[in-house]
Amino acid sequence: MEAPENYSTSTFAVPFEDAKKIILRWDSTASDEARERMIFDGDREEVDLYLQAVDEIQKSMSSTSISPPSSSHHHDQDNSSNIVNSAIQIAMARLEDEFRNILINHTSPVEVDSLLISDHAPAPASSLNRNTSSIRSSNEFDQEEVGGGGDHVDALDPIQRADSSNSSASYRSTSSIREIHLIPQEAVADLQSIAKRMISAGYLRECIQVYGSVRKSAVDASFRRLGIEKLSIGDIQRLEWEALETKIRRWIRAARVCVRILFASEKKLCEDIFYGIGTAIDDACFMETVKGPAIQLFNFAEAISISRRSPEKMFKILDLHDALMDLLPDIEVVFESKSADSIRVQAAEILSRLAEAARGILSEFENAVLREPSRVPVPGGTIHPLTRYVMNYISLISDYKQTLIELIMSKPSTGSRYSGDPTTPDMEFAELEGKTPLALHLIWIIVILQFNLEGKSKHYKDASLAHLFIMNNVHYIVQKIKGSPELREMIGDDYLRKLTGKFRQAATSYQRATWVSVLYCLRDEGLHVRGSFSSGVSKSALRERFKTFNAMFEEVHRTQATWLIPDSQLREELRISISEKLIPAYRSFLGRFRSHIETGKHPENYIKYSVEDLESAVLDFFEGYPVSQHLRRRSQ
Repeated sequence: MEAPENYSTSTFAVPFEDAKKIILRWDSTASDEARERMIFDGDREEVDLYLQAVDEIQKSMSSTSISPPSSSHHHDQDNSSNIVNSAIQIAMARLEDEFRNILINHTSPVEVDSLLISDHAPAPASSLNRNTSSIRSSNEFDQEEVGGGGDHVDALDPIQRADSSNSSASYRSTSSIREIHLIPQEAVADLQSIAKRMISAGYLRECIQVYGSVRKSAVDASFRRLGIEKLSIGDIQRLEWEALETKIRRWIRAARVCVRILFASEKKLCEDIFYGIGTAIDDACFMETVKGPAIQLFNFAEAISISRRSPEKMFKILDLHDALMDLLPDIEVVFESKSADSIRVQAAEILSRLAEAARGILSEFENAVLREPSRVPVPGGTIHPLTRYVMNYISLISDYKQTLIELIMSKPSTGSRYSGDPTTPDMEFAELEGKTPLALHLIWIIVILQFNLEGKSKHYKDASLAHLFIMNNVHYIVQKIKGSPELREMIGDDYLRKLTGKFRQAATSYQRATWVSVLYCLRDEGLHVRGSFSSGVSKSALRERFKTFNAMFEEVHRTQATWLIPDSQLREELRISISEKLIPAYRSFLGRFRSHIETGKHPENYIKYSVEDLESAVLDFFEGYPVSQHLRRRSQ
């Protein structure tokens, strides 16, 4: 479209009549050309001309409204006012369309990889694919800082490459908040020029609605790319936990991007466009854009915080807690305004509920360990699945030491030696002075685990196997504590020595229960006789003694070869201990009485095994499977 005749765009003002013609010429309800073309897509002179025309109409509206009423001019004034109002309505409708068109044309979903890279460290704008969404570090407004430090980085999933950079409460100069140029600066200037005129003409609500509608769609698109689904709290709570674990990992990384980049950048864009136009207009537009998405984002964490508690949820809940705690200073900065109170309050309340959930889960876990009901003995006296589960669990708890030390403030509810309750073990805190409440909880879990294991050991019919079972399990507990520096520090070496003494005592009890009766066969008592016609040794008693020893050793060998000591070092130590008692005793007995048997009939029926045979047989013990052959008989 052409400017009115005899008019130059170089002049500073447009006469009212020309201004009215310009406004009407761009009335999209009256012209196909006006409907098909957008002013701000064309020549800048045309843009400037239209804006000057709007300014002239608005000036005329102001002068009309402040002119003193006069009876002689009343009719003319009403007519003039109607013309001006009509022109203003047409102009505002046009500017609203232009405002929407600029926003839409310069709005595109931001590349997820770009967002995640920027959350990891400041990146130059040239490194990104989209020229409409270049990275701008918040530190352009202040000194350059480099922040972050990745945790649990997964190179296969771009969402999981977001890092957990350290939070800070200083907007514009933090190492965690990163801003993006969501819209080019030239377009921002055009939007600002339109917004000023719409708002001054009383079209604030329309301006906010158009802005919020377009930008919210852009935020929604970025949410989809980040994998943030529109799920209600009920939908989330109905999901299987395995599916939720994956969603929690994704949410944590996406939440960092949303708060530190998306929401922060939307806030900055609102400030750039609406700064200085009116009181809190930029904040109104910001909340119109992000309040819904922010509620959607935090509803996920809220659903987890109020879901049914169970031990397997502990660590993901702690991950959520730590992530939200890390983000809270940034949330308070990005949502600093009065109108954003609800977002800040929701985040703080979720954090509190996650902390309470963690405390509740720990308490429920302790009760579950104490009451775990399985009665079927594990074959071979090996490590009980409960022992593995509990020790792996508290090893993971120790990995969250810093968080849990802050969350766990009270001692565990334990039994006492004076309580007389047979269903709960004793634990006296006086022996554990100086321990944190968290450390006391971990020790208490080990105490109740042992208490439960003692009960399970009673289901073994063989007392030797019951002792072996306790030895295996307490040794496993000791090794798990030693294998975790954090856990060992909290448990302490004093209690660790107490546990070590317990499994060694169980090993001693096993040896007594098994080998005292076997070694009793190798005593001298009962073999000597008195009389003038006797050699001093009763051959019949001696034969019976060898037969009894052979039978007992064969039974122990047959049975205990199927028992299992999973730890190779412990298995070897116990075999050596057995050999140190058995082999010398057998060698001595054989040396003293071999001749009395070999001078009689069928000595091979009584002296069935050499010392070497027994040494070899002991190596079969505790392997966990039946021996394939009988004990090798000594060479004749």
